[in-house]
Amino acid sequence: MDLRELDRRTLLLLDKLVAGVTPADLARPTPCAGWTLADLLRHQVSENHAFATAAREGSAPDWDAGVLGDDVHAAYRASVDDFLDAFADDAVLDRPLVINHFGTFPGAIAAHMHLVDTVAHGWDLARTLGLPYEPDAEAVYIATKLAERIPDEGREQNGSFARRVEVPAGASELDRFLALLGRDPAWTLS
Repeated sequence: MDLRELDRRTLLLLDKLVAGVTPADLARPTPCAGWTLADLLRHQVSENHAFATAAREGSAPDWDAGVLGDDVHAAYRASVDDFLDAFADDAVLDRPLVINHFGTFPGAIAAHMHLVDTVAHGWDLARTLGLPYEPDAEAVYIATKLAERIPDEGREQNGSFARRVEVPAGASELDRFLALLGRDPAWTLS
């Protein structure tokens, strides 16, 4: 299956979660150390727009320029539409794209990177809101394949990834994926 379709499905799953966010929710802590829900959503909006800009222009000048404004859901939805529109053309998959501080990658790898971000932040969002999260199993599997390739050294540079977390043998694919990115699958809002 096309990675972009898996990402689209995951983004739309997140859209349903974001649609229910209230202004009072924005101050909630998230599984992302030091981030509130507002920080997490602004990051998602920023990343969606920046990936879209990179797809259209080869690079994005600012990976942290997202604005939530007064309507968080509208801001999120606009960023999703921007991302999906920018990656709709098959030609983008072969173009070299500069992805933040990570380097230059073919568009197909950039799409894979975005899927990792989307699946992970979907879980962050659901956990923060105390809601169930059931992403597409194939999306989790494909995202896990890239997460397995993230080297241990330099993980915390630029605040990109935390150290891997140990999970018990037989952990679910989603829990394994989260642990590879440094998230504790047992995290709950306390």
